[in-house]
Formats: sequence, C-alpha cells, structure tokens
Amino acid sequence: MKERIDDFKERSKHLQNMTDEQLEKYFWELVEKTVNPMVELAEKHTTKSIERSVLLRMGFNSLQAAALVDKIFEKNLLSKGAGHVIWKVAKNNNLDVIEAGKQMIEGKYWEEAVELFKGGEK
Repeated sequence: MKERIDDFKERSKHLQNMTDEQLEKYFWELVEKTVNPMVELAEKHTTKSIERSVLLRMGFNSLQAAALVDKIFEKNLLSKGAGHVIWKVAKNNNLDVIEAGKQMIEGKYWEEAVELFKGGEK
C-alpha cells in the first residue's frame, strides 16, 4: 500500500492563527456550505414514498396514505406536500386532519384542494 504523504500542516496553515471563536464560525460556515444544497434539494423535490411516510406519521394507515398520495399526485399537488394539502382542506372545513383525509379518500374536497393551491401553480 502506498504511504500517504502527511500534508496537514500545509493544508491547515489558514487555520493556525484563528481563535476558537473564529474556528467555530468557520466550521459552521463550512457546514452550511455543505448542507445547503441538500436542504434545497429536499425542499424542491419529493416522492410518493416520502409523502406516504409523512401521512403515516400523521396517523393515516398505509392504505389511506397510498390512496391519498396517489390522488394528490394525480391532481398535481404532490410538490405542495401531501400533509399540507390535507391540512389545508381540514382547516378550511373545520375538520381534524384524519377526518378530512378519510373524506378525501371518499372523493370529497378535491376541487377545493386544487383551488386552494391553484392547481399546483402556486
């Protein structure tokens, strides 16, 4: 195995004269620089699987979650977040989230959901 050349002292020269506070600040700047692209990706992209998972955590069973996510996808609202869509419908109709979801599975409130989000445009 080829021996690795230790160049730590050379690579860390720019850190040598920093105070602990400066090092901590620099560390968090690097963390932000590293993590921000992942956060942006997560904010702009979702999947049916992720949205089903969200609904499961909201209290829906797997069959309910699958039915709701499929319909939300069909209505071009998945990018808004399945939980968000159901929550807005529930709030707009003074229902709890589970009841709103159950009624949406039965076919109610879809026109309203599309209107609330302007068909996925907003």
